[in-house]
Amino acid sequence: MDFTEDPDHDALRAGIRAVCADFDDGYWSACDGDHRFPWEFTRAMGDAGWIGLTIPEELGGGGCGITEAALLMREVAASGAAMNGCSAIHLTVFGLEPVVRFGNDRLRRTFLPRAATGDLHVAFGVTEPTAGTDTSKVATRAVRDGDGWRLNGQKTWTTSAHFAEWYWVGARTDPDAPKHSGITLFLVPLDHPGITINGIWTMGDERTNDVFFDDVWVSDDYVVGDVNRGFQYISEALDLERFTMFTFSPIQQRLELLCEHVATETRDGEPLRADPVIRRQVAHLVTEAEVARVLGLRFVAASMKGGAPPTTEASEYKLFATELSKRLADASMDVGGPGSQLRVRTDDAPMKGRAESTYRYTVIDTIGGGTSEVQKNIISRRKLGLPKNF
Repeated sequence: MDFTEDPDHDALRAGIRAVCADFDDGYWSACDGDHRFPWEFTRAMGDAGWIGLTIPEELGGGGCGITEAALLMREVAASGAAMNGCSAIHLTVFGLEPVVRFGNDRLRRTFLPRAATGDLHVAFGVTEPTAGTDTSKVATRAVRDGDGWRLNGQKTWTTSAHFAEWYWVGARTDPDAPKHSGITLFLVPLDHPGITINGIWTMGDERTNDVFFDDVWVSDDYVVGDVNRGFQYISEALDLERFTMFTFSPIQQRLELLCEHVATETRDGEPLRADPVIRRQVAHLVTEAEVARVLGLRFVAASMKGGAPPTTEASEYKLFATELSKRLADASMDVGGPGSQLRVRTDDAPMKGRAESTYRYTVIDTIGGGTSEVQKNIISRRKLGLPKNF
């Protein structure tokens, strides 16, 4: 694998950084407080031509591949936008990947040009109270009704449902089919009669939602791909999410803050950098960070071969990166001492107050996009050939 940066991407990097530079910490703080993703940011990225990089050129996008997509997410995360900015781009563009690959011409021309401008926001509705991360167990029903379908059921943990315009919905259309079949993927407007959205607040200060469907009618025009093939489409979308939503840049930033803290602070009159336990802890984290970075590059390299996103590479990266992020948060709390409990933007807080917030939020990262336990099952079965453990 060649790790050298492609000089042909210099203009892309510079352009993305130029847009990100117009949005300071105050802007991202306001987005956090409102529990919404950043409209102005996505539109600015769209105006500059960056947000639609992976959308086909004939539909207003850049026609680029996974390499440019990975670069986009890395630069946005590195700018300080972190989860808010990356989530906005993921839901605006990468969340529509099933439409790019499997949608009919009407869906492609309805959704993709708006996504390329940053003017479309889509939520992802798969998880249910009785299904968890196992998409094959969805119980939401879709029953044929004329030239459409009637949906009834409940989704949960839909983070953007309270402001998105459209909703991916996986619903069971053939209850007698095997559990991995009989599921169909729909696009549903979230202002549709019969949809109720209730907020849930997480330990990471993020709002997520329950979404209820009560006789919601959806036209055949908004069925994505083939009826009863939705599980396959959802699985591919999740493989892409596991890489694009959990970028390496925030981990690198927090690791650099920890290293800077250790290099400059003292405890009981002695420099932290002289403590052998802390030195060993930091060395482990730096080594693991390099492993996470390279696992991300392996996903990109495998994706460049074309076709569906690589499943095991996505799971390997997501599992290792999010668990490392949690270990890094634990270490930052320990090394920072009592002051690490201070919130972000608190004066004199160690490591700019990032330890406390990430200590809470990184737990969520090991659940979103598929739990760590699910990633272990995917790797063990698909790569190592081990039997099911459930």
